Amino acid sequence: MKLSKTGMGTTKLNNIDEMYPGQSILLQSGGLVQFGAGIFAYNNIPLLIQRKINEIIINTLNKHDCIEVLLPTLQPEKLWKDSGRYDTYVNEGTMLTVDSNKGSFCLAPTAEEAMLEFAREKLKTYKNLPATFYQIGEKFRNEIRTRGYLLRGKCFPMLDAYSFDIDEEGMVKSYQNLKNAFLEIFEQLGLPVIPVAADNGAIGGKKSEEFMMISPMGEDKILIDQNTGIGLNTEILEREDYKTYLEKEYGITDISKLKEVRTVELGHIFQIGLKYSEMMNGTFINKDGKQSLYYMGCYGIGVSRTTAILFEANVIKDKNGVPCGFALPKNLAPYKLQIVPKIEDETKKELANKIYNTLKENGIESILDDRENIQIGSKIRDCKLLGTPYLLVLGDKVEGEILEVEDIKTGEKTKVNIEGLINLLK
Repeated sequence: MKLSKTGMGTTKLNNIDEMYPGQSILLQSGGLVQFGAGIFAYNNIPLLIQRKINEIIINTLNKHDCIEVLLPTLQPEKLWKDSGRYDTYVNEGTMLTVDSNKGSFCLAPTAEEAMLEFAREKLKTYKNLPATFYQIGEKFRNEIRTRGYLLRGKCFPMLDAYSFDIDEEGMVKSYQNLKNAFLEIFEQLGLPVIPVAADNGAIGGKKSEEFMMISPMGEDKILIDQNTGIGLNTEILEREDYKTYLEKEYGITDISKLKEVRTVELGHIFQIGLKYSEMMNGTFINKDGKQSLYYMGCYGIGVSRTTAILFEANVIKDKNGVPCGFALPKNLAPYKLQIVPKIEDETKKELANKIYNTLKENGIESILDDRENIQIGSKIRDCKLLGTPYLLVLGDKVEGEILEVEDIKTGEKTKVNIEGLINLLK
């Protein structure tokens, strides 16, 4: 990517949000553009990071025998009235609706109804089960209190998966399969999540777990045993039967020694059993030739929320301890190197283009800062705003093709030739 083609100017950071420094930097540098409360556009690098998250989710779920599909975001209101949830969502103000001379529709805030409608056309007999369908699609929720930029938006991409089984035992196996998949996904993203006991809330069903990441910017509070990793969302304590519930479903008998910490929820999985099958007549033909109801599980990851946390987790600070940009993980960064030549020096300019094109030929994406009339010092600061893991400055100190590459996160510098640079970045 050549920066002259992006319209990027130099950025001076001011009044960085102390609670959400990463997203504040993205907004000030143009990585995110806010169209309204809870409504954001993504510039190139956050978009590519989100695409990488999607790729990891897709590859991992496919490995766990899940099937990718895509459901419509615009849905007829009848679908929601069939489940009995339409009035609740509309009266709460959560669901965005559309009336037209062709009928009344809604923008999906979640996908239980649509996925069940989709699945029962495919999973007609016990021979088709178990099965798990998933999608990564846009959701819309008319959040009254948007908070934390991408952490609570009005429209957001989300992974939602649904398992269908013939009985409760099968549902529990599918649930464990998806739990393992989620743990693999977050491990690949370098985000240390903790599965904790949670309340099923409006989704309903028997049991659920949230995938929480400890963070001071979190809205949730959990109680956790830091030796075993066992924890629970404090919302559960509002249940009258919380002691019985925790012991029966999670084996938690004593919460007196658990420590309270703030967390951000990145995923949530549910055993929802027969709830939606009963409401919407979700049935299949069992081994005895009779109609039986699907046992369902529901599994979600907030993709935009995960994108936000990934940036927040990789904020770097200047020598004064002030957030100044990012050092994105090398396995996730869409561009591995930023090349900053002394643009008025034709020799350095030619070398920069040679390196840029050679890397591209070897399948390595980089950023060439070919902007004119901008000082090298400003360009180096901008490199940190873009999160590129490595920096290569082609200034007066560079002689021939011996290059000094800096690791942005550690500050370590390595001298290499072009072939060595390719090996380093690969």
